[in-house]
Amino acid sequence: MLRRRKIIRYRTLTATGEDYFFQFYRNQWSESTGVSLPTRLVVVGNMASQCSLSTLFPIQSELDCALDDSTTEQEKENLVKDYLEKLDEKEDLKIPDFQTGLEWLNTEGPLSLNKELSGKVVLLDFFTYCCINCMHILPDLHRLEKKHSAKDGLVIVGVHSAKFPNEKALDNIRSAVLRYDICHPVVNDSEARLWHDLEVSCWPTLVLLGPRGNLLFSLVGEGHRERLALFTASALRHYGERGLLKTHAVGVKLYRDSLPPSVLSFPGKVAVDGIEKRLAIADTGHHRILVVSTAGQLLHAVGGPKSGRRDGDFSEASFSSPQGVAIKGEAVYVADTENHLIRKIDLLERRVSTLAGVGAQGTDKEGGAMGPQQPISSPWDVTLGSAGGGEGNVLWIAMAGTHQIWALFLADGKLPKGSECKAGTCVRWAGSGNEENRNNAYPHKAGFAQPSGLASAPEEPWGCLYVADSESSTVRTLALKDGAVKSLVGGEWDPLNLFAFGDVDGKGVDSKLQHPLGVAWAPEQSRLYVADSYNHKIKVVDPKAKQCSTLAGTGEAGDTLGPEFDKSRFNEPGGICIGDGGKLLYVADTNNHQVKVLDLFSKTVSLFPISRDCVDAVPTNPSAPTKAPTLPRSAARKEMPPAAVSAGQTLVMSLALSLPEGTKLTEGAPSCWALSAEGNEWLLEGRVLTGDIVDLSKPFSISTKIPAVIKDFNSSPSLTLGVWLYYCLETGNACMMKAASFKQPLQIGADGGEEETSVTLAHAF
Repeated sequence: MLRRRKIIRYRTLTATGEDYFFQFYRNQWSESTGVSLPTRLVVVGNMASQCSLSTLFPIQSELDCALDDSTTEQEKENLVKDYLEKLDEKEDLKIPDFQTGLEWLNTEGPLSLNKELSGKVVLLDFFTYCCINCMHILPDLHRLEKKHSAKDGLVIVGVHSAKFPNEKALDNIRSAVLRYDICHPVVNDSEARLWHDLEVSCWPTLVLLGPRGNLLFSLVGEGHRERLALFTASALRHYGERGLLKTHAVGVKLYRDSLPPSVLSFPGKVAVDGIEKRLAIADTGHHRILVVSTAGQLLHAVGGPKSGRRDGDFSEASFSSPQGVAIKGEAVYVADTENHLIRKIDLLERRVSTLAGVGAQGTDKEGGAMGPQQPISSPWDVTLGSAGGGEGNVLWIAMAGTHQIWALFLADGKLPKGSECKAGTCVRWAGSGNEENRNNAYPHKAGFAQPSGLASAPEEPWGCLYVADSESSTVRTLALKDGAVKSLVGGEWDPLNLFAFGDVDGKGVDSKLQHPLGVAWAPEQSRLYVADSYNHKIKVVDPKAKQCSTLAGTGEAGDTLGPEFDKSRFNEPGGICIGDGGKLLYVADTNNHQVKVLDLFSKTVSLFPISRDCVDAVPTNPSAPTKAPTLPRSAARKEMPPAAVSAGQTLVMSLALSLPEGTKLTEGAPSCWALSAEGNEWLLEGRVLTGDIVDLSKPFSISTKIPAVIKDFNSSPSLTLGVWLYYCLETGNACMMKAASFKQPLQIGADGGEEETSVTLAHAF
């Protein structure tokens, strides 16, 4: 069996055989298990320590083989039970504790296997946030968390072991934790100390520990949901029966609960309809699609704020972390990434339908079925094109989950050198399915590595699709005439080296990118623009000369409107498109929760404003939540004297805020207020009122009408006004966020007075 062969190779690993092992692993094993391998990783020495996975693998291999041959659930449970009893006899499988001084997320403080996690079954998830395979196992972890709590004895800990330098920064990991809705503790093992101690060899790797930090099981790659559930349930039952589990809570503090509301949340992609002067924005974190005029007027908001998978009219349709968008006329095509679907939004009919996918992750790497019957895997971008038919008869798909480029035929057509395809057919066009940086004249023999961005350049002499191939840190071309795949910029010639990244302007492979996610073609200039995501830059490529150079961004993550290109900062921009006849670039500045506009003539950067008021009547705007975000612990809290108000009267709250001397509001940052009535939700009809804060030069007013019908005159209701301000030093780059709240008790009388009454609130930060 393949797993057994892998173990034998690992156990006989020598200093001269290391490179052979990793090449064998990539070509022969990762295809079926879904792993991402560090091709240049070196294991130091050939003697494994007693507390590493190389000690566990030969023990577990016998169990794995027996489980593969078993037929009933009871037989499997008995096998695992016997395995655990034998494992308890070994005293040499306790792993080292987490290194002190590491950064933690989603916790109240650092965790230790010897303290907070003692008496728990602990599942370690070794991941890096760029890896599509790591994303694929998150639903399995969510399912486990719902079934087994810390009180039951299970704690999941994400161990982030970065591939790219950009992924070592805590702020970037925090953004990924929010994007992926990770609700368990995560430790930033930036130097991969635990990775090396345990001799982990690829992403993702799951390691299950017993209540004394002892190794129990390991699962490598994705696709192990059933076995993971079996191992976890068996371990909890085994140690629970022996009284070795503890029921204490582990201090979990979710960062997402302290976030202020914003119009956008981690926007992934943006597309422009030049004729109708509209933008389609994938508001990924809010699980919705926005259609906005180029002036910023919100025309349609479809889906959100929670994830879901439902077709239908705008009032009921839902998405799950959508990424790629393409807009033409009254149709918006959507890569509904975490639903593994391709969706269509009909703006005239106000309906959403599914064009491809079955709603679950597929493993098929060939395709050819009708769209709704064809399983697909993590589509990341889409763009319209033509293939053996009329203009726009095909939707090209960057299928990140299988490392391929697919085609969905919207009308009858034909792939280059392929057979005829009927409308509705969804089929692989290019990519073997191996995660590689392999160029080839035959599209099925080429290899991509998590393709994440597409741009079509059908006109001659280009005649190609440009592909942002994120995990190889390259931009590639895919010829529309014959499907030949070639290198344009970035990476290197070795197809197995996915670590040839950096930030270097230059020609061809001498230039270096770091995990680019988006590309946009400007036919007017014959230039390709690249969202070089992990370098926090926008770059421009001359495809004829294969010359790549920095256009905007300093290379440091931030949120600064220069306004000059070389003084502006971005934070992992993920999407890009060209508008206004090649004059403007629209950039989805993902981790800044914004869309920015680059004027290619004035060389300036500005924030693209989006109104909160939608002309579409569908109530899908997440800016009107039912619960206020949690204030940070450092927030100032003020209790105001009671205000006398009457039923039906309007209460006007005049708010005066002042910043420290020498500071100013951060332009474009989501400074805002939120008015809530926790415990007395009837005061605001069950809503939370929110608004932006853009000017502190004078007090501003917030008004709310007291209900005409009072539920309880004997109660002591109150309103709470929270404010979140982002501000920076006027003379430097240091920026910060501060918050404050005002609790306003109300004394409500039945007698009507004047139409409105006012209270004054003030705070100096």
